Amino acid sequence: MAKIKIVGVSGSLRQQSFNTALLRNVAGLLPADAELLIYRELAELPLFNPDIDALEATPAVAHWRAALRAADAVIFSTPEYAHGVPGALKNALDWVVGSGELVDKPMLLFSASSSPTGGDKASAHLAGTLQVMTGAIIEGGELCVGSVGKKIDANGRLHDEATITLIQAMLLALLEQIKTNRAAELSMS
Repeated sequence: MAKIKIVGVSGSLRQQSFNTALLRNVAGLLPADAELLIYRELAELPLFNPDIDALEATPAVAHWRAALRAADAVIFSTPEYAHGVPGALKNALDWVVGSGELVDKPMLLFSASSSPTGGDKASAHLAGTLQVMTGAIIEGGELCVGSVGKKIDANGRLHDEATITLIQAMLLALLEQIKTNRAAELSMS
């Protein structure tokens, strides 16, 4: 069976982002038959404009769409800005509403914040957007990591055992969904 490919998307453009660090930690929790590639080019996407998209996708947009198409699943990890997702992440999602790369794509949603609620409003906002786009957020696939600065050290290592255990369970469910989807695709061909 081909290696499982998961794209990790951090909603933060910060160099020292806790959400990007969380995704790096997730990569280390995956089994050998799966890999997580962190998409780092959100800042390269132009502001969404349907007129531009109607002509021809820019290279940055084409790259974004290709990365999502090639993935078996997507893991989003976002901070909360003004009770919502950062503009760069919302913009990236706008570029794939009509092209459909996230339709039925299995996904997990993380929100990490210094607040005790872990960015719950951003998580709810992101979940709502992805549901409209018919993304397949797996059951139990949302996690808000509150007080994240106490759970990730200065080297970006997640050391909170309770959070690690939750993420491992979510990854197991995600990988099972991917395998189920692959088996269904094989039986249809």
